[in-house]
Amino acid sequence: MELANKQVLNKFVKKHTIVLKSVEKWVYEIENAQWLHHADLKNDFPGADYVGNSRYVFNLKGDGYRIVTIVLFIDGTMTVRWIGTHSEYDKIDCSTI
Repeated sequence: MELANKQVLNKFVKKHTIVLKSVEKWVYEIENAQWLHHADLKNDFPGADYVGNSRYVFNLKGDGYRIVTIVLFIDGTMTVRWIGTHSEYDKIDCSTI
């Protein structure tokens, strides 16, 4: 997958260095994925949730952090929309962010 808007991740990691390794691993896995369908994504990330409007939520460091993305399988692209703590995630509408 082509991963767009990585600056959102970089900005967050500068403030929350504890997730650096987890984010780096996640980026590596995403950029090396070749998903054509929802099932392909779920095969690699069974804990990822589809929340509507082409958005998927991924868990980092167990369940402590979340990443919200837009996935366009037909284009082979994923765009990072948001990253934050679990408690921050509970305050957003991830289907529209």
